[in-house]
Amino acid sequence: MISVVIPTLNSEATLPRVLSALVHAAVQGLVREVIIADGGSTDDTFEIAEAAGAKFVRAPRGRGSQLAAGAKAAKSAWLLFLHADTVLQPDWDQEVSKLFEHISSGRVRGPEMAAAFRFALDDFSGAARFVEQAVALRCALLKLPYGDQGLLVNRRLYDKLGGYRALPLMEDVDLVRRIGRRRLLMLRARAVTSPERYVRDGFARRVARNALCITLYYLRVPPRVIARLYS
Repeated sequence: MISVVIPTLNSEATLPRVLSALVHAAVQGLVREVIIADGGSTDDTFEIAEAAGAKFVRAPRGRGSQLAAGAKAAKSAWLLFLHADTVLQPDWDQEVSKLFEHISSGRVRGPEMAAAFRFALDDFSGAARFVEQAVALRCALLKLPYGDQGLLVNRRLYDKLGGYRALPLMEDVDLVRRIGRRRLLMLRARAVTSPERYVRDGFARRVARNALCITLYYLRVPPRVIARLYS
């Protein structure tokens, strides 16, 4: 029922854990295929994908372009877009299965809808907990999850909206805004992402930089300009 699309670029260090979290769902028949949309890796990303039985698609470098290429190759009625350093927690497949049951029974409006997971950082610090709470508040008030929370979207809705655009940054916000608040659900299962940027830059500085980038995006500053500030 689900095609998982993962954009990669030299992701050998994190990809095995991401793929391992999908195994149970694949055995249960929930995940039909995993598509690795690669932007030109020079490490062992291809070998890892091949060993896992994933489909490997080459695409122009850039998360938006890679996600679009992966979606184009997908065959399922539902698409799950997942970053290469974001690991879904063990209960994720049970919650998604329950969501599908509710859609089938009419308890949840659908099927042209989308859902995102609860954000978590793979870090034990109090600063990480603060960031998680801030993200939860943003999602509760604005229904604005980012790509590191995963995005589960119905294929018909994805195609109707035109899918991911080839943006150098903010491709996730761009698509979520087109999906709209009424068609987006926030799931309880966690998507645990790497804290590398927060640790490298400092939590406060990274939070401030992220806030600046989203503000500039809403002020219609071109994403190519914002990308220089984000990296």
